[in-house]
Amino acid sequence: MVKDLALLGKEKALELVEAALKASPGDQTEVLISNADSYLTRFANNYIHQNVAERNASLTVRVVFGKKIGVASTNDLDEEAVRRTVDQAAMIARLQKDNPEFVSLPGPEPVPEVAAWSDETARFGPDELARGVAAVIAAARAGGLEAAGAFSTTASELAVGNSLGVRAYQKSTVAALSTVFMGESQSGYAQARSRDVGAIDPDAVAGRALDKALAAGGAQSLDAGEYEVILEPEAVADMLGFFVRSSFSAMAYQEGRSYLQGKLGQKLFPDSISIWDDGLDPTGLPQAFDFEGVPKRKVMLVDRGVPVNLLYDSYTAGREPGRASTGHAGPAMAGGFGPMAGNLFMAAGDASIEDMIMATKKGILVTRFHYTNPVSPVRTLLTGMTRDGTFLIENGRITAPVKNFRFTQSIADALVGVEMVGRERRFVGGWRGGSLVPALKIARFTFTGVTEF
Repeated sequence: MVKDLALLGKEKALELVEAALKASPGDQTEVLISNADSYLTRFANNYIHQNVAERNASLTVRVVFGKKIGVASTNDLDEEAVRRTVDQAAMIARLQKDNPEFVSLPGPEPVPEVAAWSDETARFGPDELARGVAAVIAAARAGGLEAAGAFSTTASELAVGNSLGVRAYQKSTVAALSTVFMGESQSGYAQARSRDVGAIDPDAVAGRALDKALAAGGAQSLDAGEYEVILEPEAVADMLGFFVRSSFSAMAYQEGRSYLQGKLGQKLFPDSISIWDDGLDPTGLPQAFDFEGVPKRKVMLVDRGVPVNLLYDSYTAGREPGRASTGHAGPAMAGGFGPMAGNLFMAAGDASIEDMIMATKKGILVTRFHYTNPVSPVRTLLTGMTRDGTFLIENGRITAPVKNFRFTQSIADALVGVEMVGRERRFVGGWRGGSLVPALKIARFTFTGVTEF
């Protein structure tokens, strides 16, 4: 099946941006166009039960009068709707109180080219998705298990312009496959995500989920407590995402709610811990610019154990004289979240999972976390559950599957206790992008409860 993409293209998208800017009465105006063409195939109980095709476009306008700011959005891109949205944003701005900390929208900068598009992903339709799902289901059936999950592709475009001269456009693709294999008393999970659907091997994803599920049968209950732990990449990515959002946002730091208050430049973690965000790296999901049209760049967050930088958008940069945005603004309609990472990386080490297991006296191997939530951002305290493959390690070998735990753990303390870092990294999708991360062996991790499954 050949898909008829609904993307506007660079010329038309920027024409819409220009039309909205010309219609604005504001002192400054910003226009953001987001457009996506998505296909999703869901499956459960070893059957495809839903095929979804979605086309959605939105236009968001931010109008500024002095220090008053108004934002409005529409998913109707005809001329009248665009003009009406501009008028609504202007009306909202006039009704606002002054924001004394607002300085200006960003000015123009050269936008780099990035490898964010795959023709194969853009052409990939429901027939091809179904064939990939069929391979996953066949592996589950062969193992006497039931598969559930989703396989999706998205082709999207983003255009940003403002009255100060910013003009930016990019089109992108992303494909994602995730599955859980379930038996009577066990489950196993695996996922893959890439801009290039050809890089996703359904057989390999199914094989990882199958191995986990078969090994997890007959799980025993183990007392909660403090254990050595090995976190596979999916669990590391979950933990890292919360850590960066709560601690490395300039807004959190400026408002006194970051773990890093007074700690930037200090050695906090082992030399093996280096973390950065790089929207231009093609091994992630590259994006040339942020939602304000500011070019992306590599920002080192932790350099060999030392936190060295924060992430800024134009608003938080304006709070600090001489500071510039690092290209980490979110959409204006999102409001209040502040600058955030989109393409996170953690440096690889030199250990395999097998090496980590052999170095563990008594510990827990965790496939992934589930339902994670922050308890105290300032303390980096996170709570959640293990899921889809949790195993006891004794004297250097896996001895038994165990029932899932609830954990309550400081992320910073966990990073302090990192003893080994995996040599292989896996890309894990997340909010506004994803993370390329290795597995970690951590000396102490606190499990506070045990589930019944």
